[in-house]
Amino acid sequence: MNTTTKEQARFDVRLSKEQKLFFEKAAYLGGFRSLTDFVILTVQEKAKEIIKEKEQIIPSEKDSQLFFDAITNPKAPSKTLKSAYEDYNSYNNFIPL
Repeated sequence: MNTTTKEQARFDVRLSKEQKLFFEKAAYLGGFRSLTDFVILTVQEKAKEIIKEKEQIIPSEKDSQLFFDAITNPKAPSKTLKSAYEDYNSYNNFIPL
């Protein structure tokens, strides 16, 4: 028999009675089966949002650094780039103004 089980972990939290009642009301009004379902789904959605935002910012910061480095410390043009520049200039010399 091949069964797969998910490993589970426990997460305990202490909160005031007012907070618990407030969260239970939100869970009930939101149509959740339980306070646990409400908390898990709400926290999971917020976690996804935070991770997505941060994962977008990190590459953006790296891209900014690469761009800044390229502008402040440019490499010498390659043979291909020089050739393209010469082709462009020779083409523009034939265009009547």
